[in-house]
Amino acid sequence: MALTKQERRYRIKKRIRKIVSGTAERPRLNVFRSNKQIYAQLIDDLNGKTLVAVSSLNKDFVGTEGTKIEMAAIIGKAIAEKAIAAGISAVVFDRNGYLYHGRVKQLADAAREGGLKF
Repeated sequence: MALTKQERRYRIKKRIRKIVSGTAERPRLNVFRSNKQIYAQLIDDLNGKTLVAVSSLNKDFVGTEGTKIEMAAIIGKAIAEKAIAAGISAVVFDRNGYLYHGRVKQLADAAREGGLKF
């Protein structure tokens, strides 16, 4: 029987999370995308804490016009700025089971341009 999209993504996500883990010095940059919004978090898995979080629903970005890919780039730059302000320069990227193209790739590229290393 064929897997649904959600089941396939969940299997990929579990396979990635076996390998990728964040620490306080090098947190995990987690990306979640819904149909309309995109979210990014820096997570310290050892302590179970979210260090920095940005989403397209934040007050700063609610009135911003543009496509979903343009919003992903804005969120990527914003997470990089907040991370550098918090003293974080290196992260581990977690694409959360999504394919590395489109909005996920745009967010990652913008975060790299913003100064994050991964």
